[in-house]
This record gives sequence, C-alpha cells and structure tokens, in this order.
Amino acid sequence: MGSFDFITFFFLIAAVVIFLQLRSVLGRRTGNERPPFDPYSPREAQGPEARDNGKVVQLPRRESTAEDESRYAAIDGFSKPGTPLNGQLRALSDADPSFQPAEFLNGAKMAYEMIVMAFADGDRKTLKGLLSREVYEGFETAIAERETRGEVVKSTFVGIEKADIVHAELKDAEENVTVRIISQLISATYDKQGKLIDGDADSVAEVNDLWTFARDIRSRDPNWKLIATESEN
Repeated sequence: MGSFDFITFFFLIAAVVIFLQLRSVLGRRTGNERPPFDPYSPREAQGPEARDNGKVVQLPRRESTAEDESRYAAIDGFSKPGTPLNGQLRALSDADPSFQPAEFLNGAKMAYEMIVMAFADGDRKTLKGLLSREVYEGFETAIAERETRGEVVKSTFVGIEKADIVHAELKDAEENVTVRIISQLISATYDKQGKLIDGDADSVAEVNDLWTFARDIRSRDPNWKLIATESEN
C-alpha cells in the first residue's frame, strides 16, 4: 500500500513539473503573436504583415501574374486576339478567373441537348433546374397547352453540328454568354387521334438557335441557367 502511494505521488509531481514547463513555453505573450484566423475577415487584414499600428494596410494589387497570362493564352486559343469577342472573354475572365470558354461551351452543348429533350418529353423537373424563372414559365406554358390539346411530341436528338460563343458580357454581377448552336433533330408532333400535325418522323431537320446562359459570380452555385432563347431558322 505504501509503495502504491509513493508511485502515485511520484507521477503527480512529474505531471505538475511538465505542466509548468509547458506553461512557461506556451503561456507567455510577447505582443507579437499572430492574431487568430478569422475566415470571414478580409484577406489583406490577416497577419501582422498586413498591419501597421493596428491599421489595415491595403496590399498592392498585382498587375499581372502567370495565372493571368495562362488564362489569356487559353482565351486567345479559343478566339482570335484583338477581336471584340476576345476582349469580352478576357473581361469576363478578369471578373471570374474560373471561367474557361472551352469548358463552358462543352457544358452549354450538354445543357442544350438536355433542355431540348426535356421540353419534348414535358419533363418539368429537369427544365426547372436548367432554366431561369422567366424562361421556365414560357416553356411550362407551352407544355401545358400541348397537354391540354392532347398532343404528343416524339423527338430524337441526332447531334450538334456546330456551337460557338458569339457574345459575352458582365451585367452587374451576372455573367451572360450567348451561344449559337446548329443542331440536327428528328421531331414529330401528333394530335390526340395520333395524326401527324407538325414535323416529320422520317427526316432530320437542322435547327439554328441563339441561347444565352447566365450565372451570378457572387453565388457559390457553379451552374449556369438559360435566360433567353432565339431561333434563327
């Protein structure tokens, strides 16, 4: 029993010594400590290097970086330097460095096929996630009228022949990009008696559209939505 008390006392003394040593190292404040990180404060206010006598020092904005040049090079490879479109894309990229024309265009083509087929199928759920409120309301009205008449649309998406960005701009905090899409589609509309009333079930039609997509750069949502459609047929 005495041996047990001695061992317990020994470890108690050791713990106190270790605590005092840690406190001597970690507990002192010199006045030069880095302030706690605040994820919601401006980046330039973080750390002693951005402070002077308690006042925030605005760090100089870099004029050009390797990242900037890389973005511009990608845009120059997508559109001819010196053209209005090239300037528009550069301006959009300055506002949103994550914007990449080639990747955007691939996404726009996929969205185009999804929207065209969802409209033909009356798939409101898919359309709602891809369209702005105003455009969705127009599409939904057309679908509802078609259903009221008992009409059925049968479509086959053959493919996209060509797709190009024709205009890009920043309106307030909203990116707007207009795409000209030439696609091939087989589409036929039948009335409630099954009679063909529009289109052709046996031939491929060429469709020329101008679609404008938009995204709020302040939003964490990376997805774009269709905000305007125009047919060039």
